[in-house]
Amino acid sequence: MRMRRKHNLEARVAACGSVLVARGKPCRNLKEAAENYRALLDYPVLFSRSAPVELEVGCGNGAFIAELAKRERGCDFLAVEVCTNVILTAMERVVAEGIGNVRFLNIAAEILPCYIPEGSIRRIYLNFSTPLPEAGRERQRLTSDRFLDIYKKLLVPGGEIVQKTDSIDFFNYSLRKYRENGFVVEALSRDLRRSEYAAENIVTEYEANFSAKGMPICYVRVKMEDR
Repeated sequence: MRMRRKHNLEARVAACGSVLVARGKPCRNLKEAAENYRALLDYPVLFSRSAPVELEVGCGNGAFIAELAKRERGCDFLAVEVCTNVILTAMERVVAEGIGNVRFLNIAAEILPCYIPEGSIRRIYLNFSTPLPEAGRERQRLTSDRFLDIYKKLLVPGGEIVQKTDSIDFFNYSLRKYRENGFVVEALSRDLRRSEYAAENIVTEYEANFSAKGMPICYVRVKMEDR
């Protein structure tokens, strides 16, 4: 079911201009953009300081990134979401709460290298990415070879990916892809709520709904092998 366009969408997006650093397709198509377009972010200018930078791919309504940014004041965060209707909620949340260490990119994940410098991200978060189980859509999965190749270029040496999902099939697929692409598992649980990692977990409304139904949440943290 298609999401209804938010009332006064464009005006509300404009009102969040202080936290929105990129939007839309900068070239005719994503392939052209990925290959030719570069408008790399200058983090000290963007955040008015030098600090480690972390990235959430698919930030949804922003509940996770907002809470993480409040917990980790010494770190700066980029949040990516392709759907303007969705990212607006996240941006308005951050603006309303006065969270100064988050910036947003309303773009497709395929063109992250257009904006994010290579070797500059300490950690990437993938929270409840759409599993896309159909065989013909594998390239669109956020843990496919295609995307892991992008992440490897963006991460600092030894950088990490942290993933949560309610889909065991997608989880198993992701674990296989991490191994095939040179990532080493540092932490893993197939029932996060009952694991040793539960205390530090940020539970969003989406995650709480699944847990309340007795559905386990899968969690993994992987590290990029030394180059």
